[in-house]
Amino acid sequence: MLKTSFKGESNQEKLVFVYNADSGIRNAIIDSAHKILSPGTYDCKLCGITFGVFGERKIWKDFREKASCEMEFLHKDEFQKNYASKFVYAFEYPVILIASNENFEVFISKEELEGLEKPEELIQLVNKRIKL
Repeated sequence: MLKTSFKGESNQEKLVFVYNADSGIRNAIIDSAHKILSPGTYDCKLCGITFGVFGERKIWKDFREKASCEMEFLHKDEFQKNYASKFVYAFEYPVILIASNENFEVFISKEELEGLEKPEELIQLVNKRIKL
């Protein structure tokens, strides 16, 4: 199980995973087709690592379900809608953020995600970044 140094409920720290894709069934179908026809040009490395063509990868799902830290998963349009404020968040997607009281810092950048190939590598990086 993932151990974290996240603060107690007063600060509500969590990891926010933002996919470089928009929500909706139409977009999901287009994304799946893109993964099949041209996986090398697919724009969301986070999606490619955590999801196959037809669903979430088992090793990632097991990790996510057993993690002791709070995690939120959003498409970029959902993130922009849910966290719109007078402050503009200018992140390159996909990205994994650490959120505390709705302030965000990059936890794993787009560039770092681009260097990963397998869910095991992402799991290892998340575990390494969280203070055990």
